[in-house]
Amino acid sequence: MFRPSCHRQPGRRDPGAVTALLVAVSVTILFGCTKPTPPRVARAPTKIRVAAATDLRSCLDALTDAFQVEHPNFDLLPTFGASGTLLSQLKSGLETDLYLSADVAYAHDLAAAGLAAEADVFESGHGRLVIWVRNESPIDVSKLGGEALLDPSVRRVAIANPVHAPYGRAAVAALEHLGLHDRVKEKLAVGESAAQAAQYVESGAAEVGILPMALAKGTRLVERGRFWVVPADAHPPIRHGGAIHARAIDREATVAFRDFLLAPAGRAILARYGFEFPAVP
Repeated sequence: MFRPSCHRQPGRRDPGAVTALLVAVSVTILFGCTKPTPPRVARAPTKIRVAAATDLRSCLDALTDAFQVEHPNFDLLPTFGASGTLLSQLKSGLETDLYLSADVAYAHDLAAAGLAAEADVFESGHGRLVIWVRNESPIDVSKLGGEALLDPSVRRVAIANPVHAPYGRAAVAALEHLGLHDRVKEKLAVGESAAQAAQYVESGAAEVGILPMALAKGTRLVERGRFWVVPADAHPPIRHGGAIHARAIDREATVAFRDFLLAPAGRAILARYGFEFPAVP
């Protein structure tokens, strides 16, 4: 009786087994040749170093916050000081990417020293000057205006150093224009910067301060005191400006912030701090 064999003939393979083997080999080759995707590393923020006049402290904070909405990977690292002092430090080797001065003439000086291109010098707005007193002061500065400096309670009048600080020069010019300089010159308490002058009057070391409006509106001074705005024609224009440093580390990032500063969004912030933008004749 014939019985079918249970053994396959030598040399013949099961087609299903061959297919499974080929798939397995293909998968092994595919995964063996593919490198694992490395973990994504967060990019470090780009640092933009800014040497800025002290009256810009609060204003620069607001500008930075608004700028980072569109450029979240940029950080500003400010150094503050009197405009002229910063210029001297830059000439002596202080490293920065952007110089922001309360007097655009200093930015031109930076270019003349070979530390910026003249084409990279820009004007950013005109600052205003105020006479500031603490809230507890009996002086009605809004009514008296410049005459507030002559109040019998005034022993010291704080101003920035006119040698280094544009707002100090503007304060002296305003005192002369208002006919007050000779009457108060012995009372002047001179700070090295506008910020230091503000500290004098805020602390009580001086009863009155002649300060940048940007400080009066942008720091805790806005809550702690009252002020009268000095007429713009009482002193030469306080022409803020700046320049991109010739050795800026990341010029593209620095240009981006400079452009934001001069754009409508940046100017709107500057205007909140008292800056004005006269039409170019």
